[in-house]
Amino acid sequence: MVPVADPCSFASFSKCLTKHLNLTYQVDFDNHVLKGKVALTVEVLEDKFSVLTLDTKDLKILKVSANGQTAKFALGAKHSYKGSPLEITLPLELSRGQHVIVEIEYETSPRASALQWLSPAQTAGKKQPYLFSQCQATHCRTLVPCQDTPSVKHTYYAQVSVPKELVALMSAVQDGQEPDPNDTSRVIYRFRQPVPMPSYLIALVVGALESRVIGPRSKVWSEKEYVDKAAFEFSETEMMLKTAESLAGPYVWGQYDLLILPPSFPYGGMENPCLTFVTPTLLAGDRSLSNVIAHEISHSWTGNLVTNKTWEHFWLNEGHTVYLERMIGRALESEQFRQFKAMGGWKELHESVRQRFGANNVLTNLVPSLQDVNPDDSFSSVPYEKGFALLYYLEELMGGPEVFMGFVKSYIQLFAYSSVTTQEWKDHLFTYFKDKVDLLNKVDWNAWMHTPGMPPVKPEYDTTLADACIALAQRWLKAKDADLVGFSEADIKQFSSHQLIEFLALLLVEDPLPLSHVKRMQEVHHFNSIANSEIRCRWLRLCVRAQWEEAVPLALKMAVDQGRMKFTRPLFR
Repeated sequence: MVPVADPCSFASFSKCLTKHLNLTYQVDFDNHVLKGKVALTVEVLEDKFSVLTLDTKDLKILKVSANGQTAKFALGAKHSYKGSPLEITLPLELSRGQHVIVEIEYETSPRASALQWLSPAQTAGKKQPYLFSQCQATHCRTLVPCQDTPSVKHTYYAQVSVPKELVALMSAVQDGQEPDPNDTSRVIYRFRQPVPMPSYLIALVVGALESRVIGPRSKVWSEKEYVDKAAFEFSETEMMLKTAESLAGPYVWGQYDLLILPPSFPYGGMENPCLTFVTPTLLAGDRSLSNVIAHEISHSWTGNLVTNKTWEHFWLNEGHTVYLERMIGRALESEQFRQFKAMGGWKELHESVRQRFGANNVLTNLVPSLQDVNPDDSFSSVPYEKGFALLYYLEELMGGPEVFMGFVKSYIQLFAYSSVTTQEWKDHLFTYFKDKVDLLNKVDWNAWMHTPGMPPVKPEYDTTLADACIALAQRWLKAKDADLVGFSEADIKQFSSHQLIEFLALLLVEDPLPLSHVKRMQEVHHFNSIANSEIRCRWLRLCVRAQWEEAVPLALKMAVDQGRMKFTRPLFR
């Protein structure tokens, strides 16, 4: 097979592969840097190998050695988002199949894009500083010199020295702790990750953290201000893990812990192995919590176990994960619920394609080219929802959810512990459904994969749960001022939080409502007092669009009290 090039990496992974990282960090809160040492175990793939190229960004490289001998190194020119290639000239020539241990001493920069340093004032406890990392997509290179591409998978071991009042956690299994022999005011935490994984899943958090046990293989971690509430909210985690295992196969990562981050965390969740990072916006009595957790749990198979080979194939991670997440919803709720969530996803896709990118933008391709594109700029609902729409379309074509889930499970088994391209996925699809190849050949693959805009086929979803939302939204849109007295609290009495979200989302895709209407809506439904972030964000956007001045301070408060991009960006816009 032709080796795939990764346009987002300088690393020479057709010539050698990292098999293991051994990391040592000293966390320096005063200077906002990590003082680090890494030993990379590298397997050589060609004869006469003597030059190794790694990805770095904003790192200060102090010393490099290979198998204990000093090695010459040079940093290449700095690229705007890819950083600088680190070229290491080995003091020895290696042959195919040999291994070399390359040791690098270095320091991160205070502006490392993977690291978020919070002052005590930015935390819930207000007494201790806090540090967390976010390496996806290409930020691990600001944390450690590495082959920063999802096409390379390795195990890792780490030792992290932190002030003894704080706790360190990583995307790995805890392996004990001990006083730092070099400094009595510090403690060293140890971690091991025996399952090979890509660099973007390396994660570190340091803070005044506490934990509560929530299941036989799960704890929830957060500052003490949140921990009991979090333990209550996430009590169904084990049930979800078991449901996922019944669909996708055994969970291979051992521990499944959850970390509730401070409010500035920009994402809903991040599927770091053994330790899912989640936003505290889920703690506001939010039933969409189960979607986020189902999504992050699903990544344990699609994304973490089977990984996109480059970021151009990101839909393989996210489309399959949304598909699995909704299959979990189907098992725990109903098929109608899955259909309802799928309809909501189609609407999000429509918003991304039409309003954010434009229907001719190549970043709305399911498989975009990322040549000279920062992968962070291509991040949107497209890989998630266009990916899901394709899988749902194929499910209907191949004979329904049970039949298609058989394919998804075999895809996971075949490609477990490796990285995969769209072509490899498609080849397996044709092999698995070899008796239905005539149907698969009728699929317009080019329109699905390589054409911008909405998918070529709109699925027919079951609208049962959406009908009431649509009917009520239409009543509000058509109402004249004289009709407003006809609305009452009873209109949404039977609605689930998912239906309330859908009702508000339907109003947001139309022209702004008159001010009189949103004022009446507040009178009958008291939306201002709802804490659920998904509902609150949509409601406040509706108010600001209707130019209700009283809503502006509330919207601004929500935009700055938490940093989740899903809420902060649309509110500011």
